[in-house]
Amino acid sequence: MIRFFESEEAQGLVEFALILPPLLLVLVFGVVELGTVLSDAMTMAAATREGARVASALVNGGGALGCSAGQSPNAATVDPNVVAAVERVLVGNGSRITISDVTQIRIAKSTLAGAETAGQINTWMYKNNGGPVIDGQQLDFAAPGTAPSPPAQWQACSRNNVAPAESAVITVEYTYRGRTPLRMLVPMFNQFTMTDHTVMAMNANR
Repeated sequence: MIRFFESEEAQGLVEFALILPPLLLVLVFGVVELGTVLSDAMTMAAATREGARVASALVNGGGALGCSAGQSPNAATVDPNVVAAVERVLVGNGSRITISDVTQIRIAKSTLAGAETAGQINTWMYKNNGGPVIDGQQLDFAAPGTAPSPPAQWQACSRNNVAPAESAVITVEYTYRGRTPLRMLVPMFNQFTMTDHTVMAMNANR
């Protein structure tokens, strides 16, 4: 027995016992962090899809729908409803998203390649309880033209749903912040920007 403890095998066993717990902790923290990132990414994807669906459904095709007083939905409520749809998913049950870390939601006219068309982008910036009221709930994102958001560029009444129908691209930008001590060991997990977008054609049936 004494010979064993004095042998190289015993020394190796002790070294292994000292190294194993930290390695296991790093592995566990890595799995937890990766799982959280994937969860947030799926939530963002669901949010942009819901926003794109609403943007498609509320298109007026450049006609009368929503563009005159008394019509429903009125043009002024189109984008707020899109943002409300996105926000509902971002803060819904099971979501790990920190809404204050959602830096912006963009509603833009899509190019043929699915990118945002320059000069046709409406950017909604995070502003706690600073947005319009939709269905009795005040949004946490400021409307374009209301500080800190830039003016609207893609007007609701200019959107076309007749062949060839235009497409809307809904984008969410989010600052992910590490949840585990791994962020102190691996700078990548401390903080980084996540982006998701969905492109959907305007409802050609309207």
